[in-house]
Amino acid sequence: MTDTTFKQAYGTLKRHSETLRTQSEPDIDNLLTIVTESVSAYQVCKARIDAVEKALEQALGGTGAEVQPGGTAKTAPSRFEDPFPTGQTGQTNQSGEMGDAGDDDVPF
Repeated sequence: MTDTTFKQAYGTLKRHSETLRTQSEPDIDNLLTIVTESVSAYQVCKARIDAVEKALEQALGGTGAEVQPGGTAKTAPSRFEDPFPTGQTGQTNQSGEMGDAGDDDVPF
């Protein structure tokens, strides 16, 4: 599978997967062909995914974002981020839980 696109290789994997999943009896005569084509298609897909992840890492390198497996980006928390979101003050109430700014359980 040289010069095969990701889309073509992925299609091969889907087609062979469906064939193996839906056959009522094992087709031993075609099994070696299916496995060989599937391994080649997997290698094409993996190489393309690895290349895209590397390109994303380079593109996002100075932005404070990191690329997660699967190509999604996760941004680093800002050092100016509110440490007490949704009105929390950082103070605990009598039960030891974080309280809201307008909490009436303040013991003073």
